[in-house]
Amino acid sequence: MAGRINDDDVKAVRDAVPIDAVVSEYLQLRSAGGGNLKGLCPFHDEKSPSFHVSPAKGLYHCFGCQEGGDVVDFIMKLDHLSFAETIERLASQAGITLRYEEGGYAPGRQQGERTRLVEAHKAAAQFYVEQLDGPEAEIGRRFLADRGFDQAAAQHFGVGYSPAGWDHLTRFLRGRGFSDKELILSGLSQDGRRGPIDRFRGRLMWPIRDIAGDVVGFGARKLRDDDNGPKYLNTPETPLYRKSQVLYGIDLAKKEIAKTNRAVVVEGYTDVMACHLAGVTTAIATCGTSFGEGHIKILRRLLMDNSGSEVVFTFDGDAAGQKAALRAFEDDQKFAAQTSIAITPGGMDPCDLRLAKGDAAVADLVESRTPLFEFALRQVVARHNLDTTVGRAAALDEAAPIVANIKNSSIQHESAVQLAGMLGILDTQFVVRRVGQLARWARERGRDGQDPSRTGRRAAQQAPEATQPPPGPRGPALNLRSPAHRVERELLKLALQRPDLVSPAFDAYGADEFTAPPYATVRRCIEDAGGAQSAAGDNTYLARVREAAPDDTVRSLVTELAVEPLHTRREPDEAYAGVQLVAVRLAAVNHRVTEIRGALQRLGPNADPQHLAAVQNELWVLQQYGQSLRERGYAAL
Repeated sequence: MAGRINDDDVKAVRDAVPIDAVVSEYLQLRSAGGGNLKGLCPFHDEKSPSFHVSPAKGLYHCFGCQEGGDVVDFIMKLDHLSFAETIERLASQAGITLRYEEGGYAPGRQQGERTRLVEAHKAAAQFYVEQLDGPEAEIGRRFLADRGFDQAAAQHFGVGYSPAGWDHLTRFLRGRGFSDKELILSGLSQDGRRGPIDRFRGRLMWPIRDIAGDVVGFGARKLRDDDNGPKYLNTPETPLYRKSQVLYGIDLAKKEIAKTNRAVVVEGYTDVMACHLAGVTTAIATCGTSFGEGHIKILRRLLMDNSGSEVVFTFDGDAAGQKAALRAFEDDQKFAAQTSIAITPGGMDPCDLRLAKGDAAVADLVESRTPLFEFALRQVVARHNLDTTVGRAAALDEAAPIVANIKNSSIQHESAVQLAGMLGILDTQFVVRRVGQLARWARERGRDGQDPSRTGRRAAQQAPEATQPPPGPRGPALNLRSPAHRVERELLKLALQRPDLVSPAFDAYGADEFTAPPYATVRRCIEDAGGAQSAAGDNTYLARVREAAPDDTVRSLVTELAVEPLHTRREPDEAYAGVQLVAVRLAAVNHRVTEIRGALQRLGPNADPQHLAAVQNELWVLQQYGQSLRERGYAAL
């Protein structure tokens, strides 16, 4: 067959390239015993390493997805190359010149498509580097110098310059034997009115390499005011370049990432350069897109999903930076590694920070990081008024699921306690239980493959009206028969069934004295119907309460409470009613005392003395009232 690679050369390539060296370019390997190595499989998502490599045998096998083979199979499957393209790539790495059956050595027309595109990018990268030394590129060299990058830095990162003419690179690559079709396909050239022209013109050029070190695209920075293009122009999507699957600087950072179990994600090419020159050699950046699923997969393989690993995101402290941080947090639980955020001071990016304050400031920025979930919590909490019950409840509702999603149970517990402190809730166990409940709910949803709350809603829709659950907060439905809410339920039953026993005291109770939202709604319905006192001699009382209900669910709860037996073996009397009235009022007083203590905790030692005295006085009055309720009972109402 024409163009077939010589069998002896194929064997020479297989023998020359150690499989562990090749695999290590893509993922971190550690000892598996018996001379074998293991890591996270690159062919499927997994939590613990089942991908094994045998350097002695030159083979790999995944016990999870059953993928296996030799070094050639590995490259073919992972990078979607043909057999010939894989041999050509490995031969290039090993310095082996290939012979083809028709004679000659590696004729370009017989090379695989990907190999040809990689070769074109390699040649383009060298062309751009050479152009950076020319007179026209003075503006590019000045741009780099103004940002603290000397010639050595430019050489280390392969920074170059694309001439301002229409087709300098295109003519250069044609001279190297590349066809117009290949140049268009590579994204290095684009169609013009008279044929292909250079895609990048008059710009500073950063080569973008894949994890194996091949140049697969470029990032181009505008330098002149008469350039009407975007500030940064990247290679378009090509068979080589997919921006969602490449990380700038990964080729330089991968070994240090695997060694230190830390990756630092920055926003731009100059930020990566600044970090590396400042000693933070684990810095990488996305290429004109947000950090996403493909980028996560690259880092997971390098970090081995070790719980001691860390991904640090750096963002500006402005609104856009904070929004980007919260977007990153959405992917947080896709890492087993801890994720953190380092907010740059004064809106400076790492490049600006290095210029203003030196290399040490960049290193200090990374060391001053904050866990990303803590940052997300503070952003959520800051949106609510913590001086009100409603505000704290809303903040808890929004923040608790964030803590519940933390995989590490000990960190989850500590974070729940920390959240209680942020909210000024002294009963930390209440927050811990709420977070634990949400975490269990999430686990059940994961096991069952469905949302249990939806299952509950379907069941409720099929059940008789009297058994439909009342509305509750997001997440698992409230257990309205729990001891904490049972006394509220009992008092409402009395107000509906025996209003004569609780009047007129009941009508003085506010809806906020009922801690379960559905019960507070029923309390408002009774008030809207004229109060319990209006029931005297009026047989339309219950009908009016039901009519006051905002929807059928609340209406069914009113019905349920009106027919449910009271929890007393004897005939209810004023003494029994008094016990329920006192219990609800005392619970409300205790709740308010806890709130005020939390408010005092938040005020701190520097609070306004007058305001502090007013809060302390309110606390003292409530404490005295609570003591009176405990000692005198119904008489203290």
